[in-house]
Amino acid sequence: MLVVPGAELYYEARGAGPVLLLVCGGVYDAEAYAPLADRLAERYTVVTYDRRGNSRSPLDGEPSPQEIAVHADDARRLLEVVSPGERAAVFGNSSGAIIALELAARWPELVGTVVAHEPPLFHLLPDSAYWDTLMEDVEKKFQAEGPWAALEVFNAAFAAAAEQSAEPAVEESELGPGSIIEPDAEVQARMQQNFGFFIGYEVPSFGRYRVDLAALGGVQVVVGVGEQSAEEPPGRAAVALADGLGVGVTVFPGDHGGFGSAVDGFAEVLGGVLREGA
Repeated sequence: MLVVPGAELYYEARGAGPVLLLVCGGVYDAEAYAPLADRLAERYTVVTYDRRGNSRSPLDGEPSPQEIAVHADDARRLLEVVSPGERAAVFGNSSGAIIALELAARWPELVGTVVAHEPPLFHLLPDSAYWDTLMEDVEKKFQAEGPWAALEVFNAAFAAAAEQSAEPAVEESELGPGSIIEPDAEVQARMQQNFGFFIGYEVPSFGRYRVDLAALGGVQVVVGVGEQSAEEPPGRAAVALADGLGVGVTVFPGDHGGFGSAVDGFAEVLGGVLREGA
C-alpha cells in the first residue's frame, strides 16, 4: 500500500528489469492486467495498481468528482517509489491512457515512453459537443436517479453515435466497453462494486478533460487502437490524438479491451513498441 493525499493505493510488482507501469481505466483494477503483466515480466518490472476509489485503494473520505490531474499525481508518486531516479515506460488503456498522458506531460523526467491505447479524448472529435452534452447528462442522471440510470444514458449515447455513423456500437457491460476474459467470481464482484464510482464520479469529470498537445511535444508517445475498434469513438479519438501529435497509430489485436481478450498478441505488440522506444 502507498499512502497518497486523500487515499491509499494498492499496487503489485512482478518481474525484473526496467519499470513498466500499467494504468487501468473504467472499473478495472490491477487484476485485469495480470495476464498481460505475466507475459511482460521476463523483460520488465511490471507494476499494476488499483486507482484511488476503486477496489483495494480506498479514499480517505466520501467520494467526489475525480480529476485526471490527481490520478496522474498518484501515478507519479508510485513511480517515485518503484522507479526512483529512472525513467519508466507507462501503458494506459481508456481513461488510464488519459492519466498516462497527463503523467507524461507533467513529469516527462519520469517517463521514457508512454503508450496510450484508445484514450477517450472526445474533445478531439468533430462531434465534440455531442460528447460534452453526454457528460452533463450522465452527471445529472446519476445525481437524480443513481448509477444504473446514468449507465442507460451513457450506453444510449454510444448506440446513437454508432447508428449515425453506420458503425457497430461499443460493446458495453458492467465491466465497461470492450471484451476481456471474464475474471473469477470474487474479482468480478470487486470490479462491479467500482461501477457506481466510475459512472458517477469519473465519467463526467474525466470526459471534461482536455489534453494539452503542446505539453506532450517533448515526450515519446505511442498511440494505440484496437484492430476491431478503430472506428468506434475511443478508437477515433486515438487517431485524432495521433494526428494532433504528428505520429502514426499502432494497431493492437482485439478491441477496446484487447489487453485481456487478445493478451498474447497484445503483449507482443506492446513489447515491440517499448523495445523500439528504449
